[in-house]
Amino acid sequence: MNRTISLNSISAALFSAALLSTAALSTAVLSSTLISGAALANDNTPRLVTAEDYYRMVDLGDVQISADGQSVAFVKTTVGEDKRSRNSTIWVHRNNEPVLQFTREKSDFSPVFTNDGKQLLFLSGRDSGTALYSISLSGGEAQELLRLQQGSISSVSIHPNDQELLLTVRVDPEVENPLEKAAESDDKPDISVITNAVYKRQGGYLNEDRTGLWRYNLAEKTLATITGNSKWHEGSASYSPNGECIAFASNRHPEADEGYFASSVFVRCGNDERELATPIGHAGTPVWTSNSSLVYVYRESSYAAPNLHHYDLSIDAYQVVAEAMNHSPAQLQFADNKLWFTTDDRGSRTLYNVDLDRGGYQYVSGRGWSKGSFAIANNGAMAWVEHNEITLPRLVYAAASNDEGIVITDFNDALQSELDLAAYEVFQTENERGDILDVFMLRPPLVVQGERYPVILNIKGGPGGMWGHQWFHEMQLMRARGYAVVFVNYRGSSGYGQDFAEQVRLDYGGADFRDNIAALDAAFNHYNWLDEDQQFITGGSHGGFLTNWATTQTNRFRAAVTQRSVSNWISEAGTQTFPPLAMIEEFGGSIWDNYAYYWGRSPLKYAYRVRTPTLIIHSNHDHITPIGQGEEWFFALKANNVPVELVVFDREGHGLSRGGKPINLVERLNRIVAWFDRYKHQ
Repeated sequence: MNRTISLNSISAALFSAALLSTAALSTAVLSSTLISGAALANDNTPRLVTAEDYYRMVDLGDVQISADGQSVAFVKTTVGEDKRSRNSTIWVHRNNEPVLQFTREKSDFSPVFTNDGKQLLFLSGRDSGTALYSISLSGGEAQELLRLQQGSISSVSIHPNDQELLLTVRVDPEVENPLEKAAESDDKPDISVITNAVYKRQGGYLNEDRTGLWRYNLAEKTLATITGNSKWHEGSASYSPNGECIAFASNRHPEADEGYFASSVFVRCGNDERELATPIGHAGTPVWTSNSSLVYVYRESSYAAPNLHHYDLSIDAYQVVAEAMNHSPAQLQFADNKLWFTTDDRGSRTLYNVDLDRGGYQYVSGRGWSKGSFAIANNGAMAWVEHNEITLPRLVYAAASNDEGIVITDFNDALQSELDLAAYEVFQTENERGDILDVFMLRPPLVVQGERYPVILNIKGGPGGMWGHQWFHEMQLMRARGYAVVFVNYRGSSGYGQDFAEQVRLDYGGADFRDNIAALDAAFNHYNWLDEDQQFITGGSHGGFLTNWATTQTNRFRAAVTQRSVSNWISEAGTQTFPPLAMIEEFGGSIWDNYAYYWGRSPLKYAYRVRTPTLIIHSNHDHITPIGQGEEWFFALKANNVPVELVVFDREGHGLSRGGKPINLVERLNRIVAWFDRYKHQ
């Protein structure tokens, strides 16, 4: 099994998805209705959640497991004392002993075991800049292995002999030796020269840097390029089990820099490199299954269902082992003679595997939970992070692939024991097309017969992706303030099949909007204690767009909070990170080809209809939905005399709600519930 650390594996957000088992739902829901924050009997009675509880929450991730399956390394992340930073340290679990803190610095991440199990490599921001370090599993001080003077390491794989490293390095292709400092000059103007359609990402403008493959000899301390100073981006690189070859993925299409959806798998043995004979489309994330075969994920187009191909290098041909999958595989790993992956699955983040001899894929575990940062050893020992709406993140270790596993961390236990948390109640309804929708309901702390309670429709972003029973601080805070909360994985979401995911294409503000309203209406039919006169709405990103859109289509909501939203698809198309090719595919043509759709699905066109008091939350470093989208919506509502307030978070990006500075993340939470409180019947 290859050992790989990836800078991209660091979660931009604290606490991703997780789920509660169906068997525990009814008990947890019943108990939650019997507890009231206003009726605390003694100091041991759980209290209601506050936004400030975020400062005490612990995130876990970057899980790695040793080759023998006996040791697990992971990263523990906490909020810094200044409430503006996060500290990350590496911890280790060995031989069924309690977890042990292994590094003491505040910026250590991406650990990986050497194959002999004697060393742990990791990246760290200690000593002024990120570098690669090694520490003995027997203890002692960490030793710096490699520090680049130009560029940055994005992933590291260890050769099976532990004498060489395969690095993915992001650096200017003109740089011949990243170990040498760049010549300094003060006479260069402060400009960015842009020629490619793909010219920016969340974080700012892109430069000429590319991700290429490099080899680092540990004994000689020498760094050499593998694929040359590539003008392409290369990634997902790993050694074959015998270390003689390297597999990687790269988009070398002539229009790659224009945003063309393509990728190929390459295998390099010594100086011999060949592109695998895969179909035209996108082939990526190759995983070795033997010295002469590998598996990769293939999609014919960006909207096509994924397939798993098993490629035999000896005959230069592939076999389809899973076709037109309704589950999109992630975290692919080969171990215990099977291919393993996690996937979105009707509100859960579950584990599946593939028997390559039989084909197809089958469910293993995780329904009712979300399994993240999954790692498995060759012998089937595995570890993962799990959590749900009433369980904060914790690490689980299983000695074999058929074991349920044991929880080996308790970092969040003290906080969790203090909090009055409730599980989601899930029921089903149908949309107008006949799709079955899972409606998630979080009820207030205490529901009294004959009383009516306000409800918030919380709309997820996307339209891809999925919400479920994850640890979601925001939901529990809304509940703590006396609101019922409703959400649905509307058409366009993942985890409900490929056909369901495709239904929103060319129908923004249509299928997605109708599913949300159908879920809210179903909640009123299902619960007679919801107050129809106290309906509220919020959402971020695509959920922000739908929040804006909803207030142009109906006046049923007493107040709205729109976050990192889109108000005008015409200006959005020309200012965000997605290039023209992506927008043409998404919207069925360019602005000039399909102007009626771009403008017709823009909330701004119908802003004169809005009567709902609206709080706009936006960040001025957002490049996915740039700040102008929030400003245009503010202008429109002001011009139409709608009560409106714009809150701009300085130097935050699109990910404020999950990975922003903790103090700003908490401020956002408090402002959302305060806005709803302002318009709620007292």
